[in-house]
Amino acid sequence: MVSHSQSSLSNTLASIDFDLIKNLTAIEAKAVDQLIINELSSDVILINQMGHYIVGNGGKRLRPMLLLLAAKALGGVNDSHLVLAAVIEFIHTATLLHDDVVDESDLRRGKESANAVWGNAASVLVGDYLYSSAFEMMVRTGNMRVMEILSKTTTAIAEGEVLQLLNCNNPETTEAKYLEVIGRKTAILFSAATRLSAVLVGASAETEESLAKYGQHLGVAFQLIDDVLDYKASQEDLGKNLGDDLAEGKPTLPLIYAIQKSDADQAKIIIDAIKNGNRDAFNEVYAIVQSTQAIVYTEQRADEEAEKAINALTVLPDSEYKEALTLLAKFSVQRNY
Repeated sequence: MVSHSQSSLSNTLASIDFDLIKNLTAIEAKAVDQLIINELSSDVILINQMGHYIVGNGGKRLRPMLLLLAAKALGGVNDSHLVLAAVIEFIHTATLLHDDVVDESDLRRGKESANAVWGNAASVLVGDYLYSSAFEMMVRTGNMRVMEILSKTTTAIAEGEVLQLLNCNNPETTEAKYLEVIGRKTAILFSAATRLSAVLVGASAETEESLAKYGQHLGVAFQLIDDVLDYKASQEDLGKNLGDDLAEGKPTLPLIYAIQKSDADQAKIIIDAIKNGNRDAFNEVYAIVQSTQAIVYTEQRADEEAEKAINALTVLPDSEYKEALTLLAKFSVQRNY
């Protein structure tokens, strides 16, 4: 069983105002949004329609914000930072389009997913367009190091997607294997965002690596809380269907831990649900996840990652932007959406 004595960031923090953090980069974010709109201008009507639909469909714009905050913490934002913030959002959006096709999802951020509106073929092709546009934009920085980082990042994301596919419907997936998936599939883009902010200003290798570690740990914490929210959030807050991970046969950390800590009969219920992608078993699985303290364990693992992220920021001078990065790490484990 998980100890209840350990303090948890996700349970003990006062409410963090995400909008106040967001306001620190509001001017730059507006410029990034304009760049995104300009780059979505195509004489192919469907690209315009779908691109605007998904890019404009809410979201926290967290990854571009991380790049901009880190840049400000290092002395300021330049034009290349703005371009790469847009590039990061394009890459993220492309992965969402492809994810929803692979997962057969019909809800994204509280609205119909693009594949539900236009179909799978269109979603895959427009996702490819966004990837291509992202690489076209990054070339404008004229920085080979930038292109190296982002090409390696997109390769790692694709590897993570394939690893996740291999793990689907496999209840024998270990915690280590699962963490490898989310490290590549989710956290690597967080890491690229913060690393790039340092690369563009010629920061020291120590600063670059520390910011990359910050992003990586933050990304893992963020995904672990996403796993938790599939069992805690309201559907309205989450913006997708509750139990989606179970329905897709994804062995997320709460399920992996619950299998380890439950009795044979309970474990069989979860194992069968993962093997068959059975959303109808959600209530039974939910009860077992709760009784085995799997949510508490996953939150504690997320807290550990958030603390590692915060510790990586010691390389930065004190500023309101460094404080905002610290608060974002705390927000990542405290949020309910």
